[in-house]
Amino acid sequence: MDFLQPFVLPVATRTAERHGPIDLYPPDDTDRARPAVLIVHGGPMPAQVRPTPRDWPVYQAYASLVAARGVVGATVDHRLHTPAAYPDAAGDVRAAVDAVRADPRVDGERIALWFFSGGGLLAADWLREPPSWLRCVALTYPVLVPLHGWPVLDRFRPVDAVALAGDLPIVLTRVGRENPAVAEGVSAFLDAAKTRPDVVEVPHGRHGFDYLDDDDASRAAILRAIDLVLATMI
Repeated sequence: MDFLQPFVLPVATRTAERHGPIDLYPPDDTDRARPAVLIVHGGPMPAQVRPTPRDWPVYQAYASLVAARGVVGATVDHRLHTPAAYPDAAGDVRAAVDAVRADPRVDGERIALWFFSGGGLLAADWLREPPSWLRCVALTYPVLVPLHGWPVLDRFRPVDAVALAGDLPIVLTRVGRENPAVAEGVSAFLDAAKTRPDVVEVPHGRHGFDYLDDDDASRAAILRAIDLVLATMI
């Protein structure tokens, strides 16, 4: 199972606080409310897959990395088990956002949402009507248009929603060795954006480069993306 490969960047993985489907990774210093980054995993992923995504090294690592930088990291197991389940998953993500914002250690006015792979379609709601507290939408090797054979769900088309995002900061990590259908959606998304997103290029990277391609380019891209996301939350 490739998704259980070690993260390519050495990380001291923190012990998460488990709150139902949500894991929190608070920073060491919680003397004041901190910004938060919610990691939204990809899919669709069959319901029986174990461990569930929040226990995959890649997502634990991203949450631990932001916590080490003084920001609350969070992950959520959402129900994107089939291509028809995007509405269920979207509800899970919105509930997780509400729970994270309500935590007393979190500054609810400084939140970033970071979507991966097939979870990218879930960004559409937030791009279409970005709330004032949303400081950044990050997208890593994202699916931004439904793939061939998936149900036509107009709500979940970030490529259409991004034109309504205004000046919301967007950080997009793009890999060079991407599935052509996914790459086409990414290109269309960038063309449709009214404000140019910050694009982190991984020219020789694969979909899942952060656990598949153990090289300096992958490590540099991960750190660059984190820097860009956290810069929006100052």
